[in-house]
Amino acid sequence: MRFALAAAFVTLIATPTLAEDLVFTLINDSSHTIVEMYVSPVGEDQWGENILMVEGVESGVSGDVTIADGLAVCDYDLRFVTEDGSEATQTQDLCVLADFTVTD
Repeated sequence: MRFALAAAFVTLIATPTLAEDLVFTLINDSSHTIVEMYVSPVGEDQWGENILMVEGVESGVSGDVTIADGLAVCDYDLRFVTEDGSEATQTQDLCVLADFTVTD
């Protein structure tokens, strides 16, 4: 049941354009539950809204992430917030990414 719930836990949707959606598998291999996830193109000043569509992504859970923001960019900043309030950020080229693993 946990996997089925997590399979669609993240989606960022905007107006459709000719840009391709970015899809990757998020794997929570940390010891913490992720309760918020934000993405923004590199260079943006604001994060926007939390894109998690579930209350949390527990340790050991993975699921598909789709970024359909209509932009033709690959480099994104990712921000994760855990249940204890800890934060982690990373820049990633999402066009070449099949899996993204969050670790401690």
